[in-house]
Amino acid sequence: MHPTPTTRPRALFAMGRRHRDAMFPPAEIQRLTACVDVDPDHVAEDLTDEPALADVEILITSWGCPVLDEEVLARAPALKAIVHAAGSVKHHVTQACWDRGILVSSAPAANAVPVAEYTVAAILFANKRVLEIGGLYREHRAPLDWSRRFPGFGNYRRTVGVVGASLVGRKVIELLRPYDLDILLADPYVSTLRAAGMGVRRVELDELVSASDVVSLHAPELPETRHLMDARRLGLMRDGATLINTARGSLVDTDALAAEATSGRIQAVIDVTEPEVLPAASPLYSLPNVLLTPHIAGSLGGELHRITSSALDEVERYCAGEPFAHAVHRAALATSA
Repeated sequence: MHPTPTTRPRALFAMGRRHRDAMFPPAEIQRLTACVDVDPDHVAEDLTDEPALADVEILITSWGCPVLDEEVLARAPALKAIVHAAGSVKHHVTQACWDRGILVSSAPAANAVPVAEYTVAAILFANKRVLEIGGLYREHRAPLDWSRRFPGFGNYRRTVGVVGASLVGRKVIELLRPYDLDILLADPYVSTLRAAGMGVRRVELDELVSASDVVSLHAPELPETRHLMDARRLGLMRDGATLINTARGSLVDTDALAAEATSGRIQAVIDVTEPEVLPAASPLYSLPNVLLTPHIAGSLGGELHRITSSALDEVERYCAGEPFAHAVHRAALATSA
């Protein structure tokens, strides 16, 4: 707990202007101004010479927030809390923030929901072979013997491998419970007993990849997870299996994936890539067994308001002297996205 402010704390928006406009419509601004002193029309996209920093107690950040380094913090002596209306804080919360003891909150749980929903839809469509059947139907414009072309297709008792028990990974597991699927989990930080409590079976990554009909990536971007799915591991996937990546592009060796997908041996649903936008000549754009989307699994459109609501909940908790419900701790950042 922290002391309840005796007066309304001064707050400042620090994010891209378009994100402020999209995420904080009038009704949300009214909720915010009920507990903090904030200029709703002022958005700090650059904190280099920001005069409002002098008496700001709460920074409300999101995508596009400048880096909060020692130089910025020196001009913000009253800053006590950062409420991030987005997922990861790694891009702007620096060691200087932790050294100052600034409280940090984020909204990855809210952002995890649409990513998990996208993933579950992709899993169900992949096992039903919707991508391939849709393409063939469009090409032939007549019914074909789908069971002969895709023996055993469908979602009954298929095996789904979840790589990483992150917020998104755990949400995917939760959303898959109503279906008749066998779920495997690979995560070095999750014990066999804990996995069983989640209703899944923990296995090593290579076993998961070779045993799954769908492999879905939910691991953080770390040095040790770079190209987690390299040529060798992609080669372990079953013929006709599907790789789904809604996590980070760096988890997959793009060239190796392009080679496997071009052979037609596996399918892929890819929302994040390395580089973020692939070269125009990449075969992943046009292969019939690949669905490539432009990083849309996360919160967009109306889904952004779920994040806004989570952030406003945290501001209200702070103003009431209560601890954050979604506090970020420095130690946890080493193994998070």
